[in-house]
Amino acid sequence: MFVLEARELTKHFGGLKALEAVSFKVKEGAIHSIIGPNGAGKTTLFNCLTGVTRPTRGSIHFSGQEISRLQPHEVAELGIARTFQNIRLFPEMTVMENVMVAQHTRTKYGLLSAVLRGSSFMSKERAVREKGFEYLELMGLEDHAEALAGNLPYGSQRRLEIARALATEPKIILLDEPTAGMNPMETLEVMDLIRKVKGLGKTVILIEHDMKLVMGISEWILVLDHGVGIAEGSPEEVRNDPLVIEAYLGRETTH
Repeated sequence: MFVLEARELTKHFGGLKALEAVSFKVKEGAIHSIIGPNGAGKTTLFNCLTGVTRPTRGSIHFSGQEISRLQPHEVAELGIARTFQNIRLFPEMTVMENVMVAQHTRTKYGLLSAVLRGSSFMSKERAVREKGFEYLELMGLEDHAEALAGNLPYGSQRRLEIARALATEPKIILLDEPTAGMNPMETLEVMDLIRKVKGLGKTVILIEHDMKLVMGISEWILVLDHGVGIAEGSPEEVRNDPLVIEAYLGRETTH
C-alpha cells in the first residue's frame, strides 16, 4: 500500500528549476531514501512535502488526500513530521520540554484549562510527559530529560530532533541529513535508531549523503539530479544505474 504520492511535482524559483516533474510513490512502513548531488533539489522536495514550500505545479497525495496547498501545521496534524538539516531545537528549553511541545499538536484543551491548570489539564500534562519519556528512552536520551537542549552534544541534539518529530505521532517521518557532521560510530547508531523508528510502524523518508548508510538501510531509493528524477528502485538497481554513476562521478572523458 502506498501512503504518499507525488505527481509531476515542480518547483521554480524565478528562472531556477529546483524540481521538474518529479513523480514517485512511497510504500507504507518502509524506509525510503532520496539521494543526489548537492543542488539536486532534495531539500526543496522535503519542503514541498511538508508545506514549507508550495509547488509551482503538480500535486502531493497523502493517504488519498491532496495536501500540496496545506500549511505546515496542517500537514503535521495529518501525520507528516520532519527534521531539518540545520538543527532547530529550542536550546533554552529542557530536553523533555522540547518533546512535550511537539506533543501538544495532539493535545486538545482550551485556553481557560491551561490558565486554571485544573485536574483535567494536569492529567493530560502527565500523560504528555510520560509519552515524552518513552520517546527519549527510544533515542537513548532519558538521562538528559531535564538538561537544556542547547547543552547536549551535537549527536544527541540530532537524536532529540528525531524524538521531537516522533512526538507529533506521525505516520511518516522525513529525516533531512540525520547523520550530517557525525563520526562513523554515531552514524551506525543513527542507522539503528532509524530501524527502531520503522519498528514503531512508521514510514521513513530520508535525505542522506552517506551512501553506506543509504545502501545499508533503504528499501527504495529515488535519485535526483538538477531537480529531475533520474532513477528509482532498490539499492542494487540504483547502485548499478549508469545515470546515477554519471551524476555522482561525472561523464567519462575519452581521449
